[in-house]
Formats: sequence, C-alpha cells, structure tokens
Amino acid sequence: MNKYLYKVFLFEKNESVASMLQEFMQMNDFPSVRFSNYNEAYKAFCSDKFDICLISLEEEWENGFNFARKIMAANYETILIFIGSLPTLGELTQAYKIGIDDFIRKPFILEELHLRILATLRRTHGHAMNGHQVYQLGGYTFEPRKQSLMLNGKPLKITTKECDLLKYLCEHLNLLVEREAILKHVWKNDTFHNSRSMDVYMTKIRNLLKEDKTIAIVNIHGKGYKLMTNL
Repeated sequence: MNKYLYKVFLFEKNESVASMLQEFMQMNDFPSVRFSNYNEAYKAFCSDKFDICLISLEEEWENGFNFARKIMAANYETILIFIGSLPTLGELTQAYKIGIDDFIRKPFILEELHLRILATLRRTHGHAMNGHQVYQLGGYTFEPRKQSLMLNGKPLKITTKECDLLKYLCEHLNLLVEREAILKHVWKNDTFHNSRSMDVYMTKIRNLLKEDKTIAIVNIHGKGYKLMTNL
C-alpha cells in the first residue's frame, strides 16, 4: 500500500497503452497524470510536483532522451524510469548517463513494473514500515524515527546528530547535497563552527558505515557530499 501517494508523471503516445498503465497505477495507489506531447508534458511537469516519471520511448529515442534531460534539469530528485524495446548497449549507456533510475524493457508484465517501482523507491527514498521511513543501505538497516542503525541485525550506537545527518543523506541518496543545504537542515545555520562540526560528523558516519564496501560518502571538493550505494 503506497501510504504516501507518490504522484506519477506518465509519458506514453499510444492511447490504449497509456490508459492501461494509468489504470494500473491508480489501482496500486500511484495517482498518475498522462501525457503524449513533449511540449505540453514539460510545461505540466514544471508547474506541478511529480515523484516518479515514466517515459515510454518511441522509435525516435533521441526525442525521449532530450526530454528526459530537460526533466532532470527541472527537478533532479524525480525518480526517472525509461520503458523501451530492445535497447542497444550504447542507448542504455546514454540513458544512464542522463540520470535514469531504471530501464524496463518492452514487453513487460504490469506487476513487474510495479515491483520495479517499489524497488526503486526503497533504494532512493526508503520504504514505509509501520508508518515511518526505513532505509536499506547494503547490509545496514536504518530507522531514523527509532534512532536505530543495524548491521546484519546487530545494533550499532548512533547519536541524535549522527541520525539527523544520515537521514538527510539518505533522503538524497546518490545525489550531491551542498554543504550549505546540510548545515541549514541539520545544524539550522551555516556558521564556520558548524561547518567544521559537520566535517567531523561526516567522518563519524563514514566509520559507522565502513563495514560495507558498497557504501561510501564521497566528498565533492568545494561543493558538498554524496552518499552512494551499490558501488
């Protein structure tokens, strides 16, 4: 059950396929809005908030790629999923360089689409469990509301500030988070003292997560940090 009602942006030119996808999304508690014209779709995307963007690629894939680039430039936090037939390695490479979260090959089973969306949500936004967020980071399970961090079922000690910082990084998983944004969200202001404190706490978080080599907190010099998984 999608308690948070993630809103879906659906681009599909085939009317019957679009109707089928939209009905299926609605049945699974993903309210969706469908589009078939790139210009109208982009205007609508910029004037509303969508959590998930499904783009069905036609024969002229470059149009879909260009549209996706505009989407990502407008809101890089939107989950972006391509649907297409028989992609070449070059096309897949280009798609992932744009920043897509998944590529679903046609033909597909609707339930597969649903499961792939749920998997992407767990990976990028955490998933709902008993009404609160739970993040799976490799072998770690992180529950911010309980201030709980576990590694393969073994609890680890995590302080309130470490919990707040890790939660913010998880909310922007695999995305660059600027230093100023972290300071204002976790420390409430961006003073020099807090900036040094943040670096110390980043080291503490790295130490907490060091047992799983598929996870890393990358320092983007002069800009900020990125919590990365599946390395």
